[in-house]
Amino acid sequence: MLSFSFPAIAASGAAVPLKIGMSFQELNNPYFVVMKEALTDAAESIGATVIVTDARHDASKQISDIEDMIQKKVDILLINPTDSVGIQSAVKSAHEAGIVTVAVDANAEGPIDSYVGSKNFDAGHIACTYLAKSLNGKGDIAILDGIPVVPILERVRGCKKALSTFAGIQIVTTQNGKQERDHALTVTENILQANQKLKGIFSVNDTGALGALSAIEASGKDIKLVSVDGTPEAIEAIKKYNSKFIATAAQYPRDQIRIALAIAMAKKWGAHVPATVPVDVTLVDKKAAATFHW
Repeated sequence: MLSFSFPAIAASGAAVPLKIGMSFQELNNPYFVVMKEALTDAAESIGATVIVTDARHDASKQISDIEDMIQKKVDILLINPTDSVGIQSAVKSAHEAGIVTVAVDANAEGPIDSYVGSKNFDAGHIACTYLAKSLNGKGDIAILDGIPVVPILERVRGCKKALSTFAGIQIVTTQNGKQERDHALTVTENILQANQKLKGIFSVNDTGALGALSAIEASGKDIKLVSVDGTPEAIEAIKKYNSKFIATAAQYPRDQIRIALAIAMAKKWGAHVPATVPVDVTLVDKKAAATFHW
């Protein structure tokens, strides 16, 4: 847990609690819920106040949420953008207001002070390398894509790069599962019907993967599934006997938000901070799942 002692000082000399704003792209996802909990714990440890908003994947709402935080004079703004490009105007407004702004998990266009996020290319690469090797380097594979933000694009790029090194592997379709369980289930059902020889699926996140898993299990087919995130439910699915969900490239949401807050505070108090802070990912297969947790 973070433990800083950098209180803001008012003109009177009295300590004024830092005010932190955090705009999430969504909170209907255990990954971001864990991130929110870690931020709340960290803020409490330094006596800061926190304003948290949920954009619900609506770029216009997220911009409005951030403008409201600017009006409330937050000292630090942490942004998890639902649209990396569309958020630019809000980032610019925060910058002009003198607010330290750090993007978390997904980068944002505009004058941000730093970006903290997982090595998403690596996540896609290690997951799909594991998938290909589990198929002995041959077979048809589908990709369950998601919203077009940089982390998702990088996971797909990493996956495709990994699969390109296996001559016997063919990507037969890439479909948008929207990173949502129900939608991914329906999309996967259609993929399975249209691709009778399918042997593997890569999902860009665990929530979509769990929907895909339901479709695979219902089909009775031997199709291996890999993903990205490391959510508790995905880990439990991987641990099950003879599971078709064989691995996930796990991220560390608690670490990301703690590092982002530390970077923002360092910047606020005059330090030079790196433009980008990459956070490692870890492949979690059945063996590793026995002890892994966020």
